[in-house]
Amino acid sequence: MADQKKEINITVELDKDNIPENIVWDATDEPGSEKVECRSMILSLWDHNKKDTLRLDLWTKQMTVDEMKIFFHQTLATMADTLQQSINDEKISGDMRDFCDYFAERMEIKK
Repeated sequence: MADQKKEINITVELDKDNIPENIVWDATDEPGSEKVECRSMILSLWDHNKKDTLRLDLWTKQMTVDEMKIFFHQTLATMADTLQQSINDEKISGDMRDFCDYFAERMEIKK
C-alpha cells in the first residue's frame, strides 16, 4: 500500500446544455493554495489492461481560438519533454520538438 496519497480535484460547472462554463482545479500537495480557474483542459489516463488511453477534453465558452492554439502548442511541447524524461530517447523527443516548432509556425503563434 502507498505511504502517501495526494488528490487532484477538478470541478466543471455546466450550463443548461451541458457546455462547460467554468473549470476549477486544485491539488492537495499545495497546502493553502487556492483553487485555480482555467478555460481548457486535456486529461489523458493510460488503461494498462485495455492498452488504451482514456481522455477528457473540455473547454469553456470563453476559450478563444488564439488561446486554444497556444494551449495545444504548449501541451505538445510539454509532451515532448515528458517523452524525453520517460523513455530517454533524444532523437524521437527532438523530432517531436521539431514538430512543435512546425505547429507553432503553421498556427502563426511562433515568437
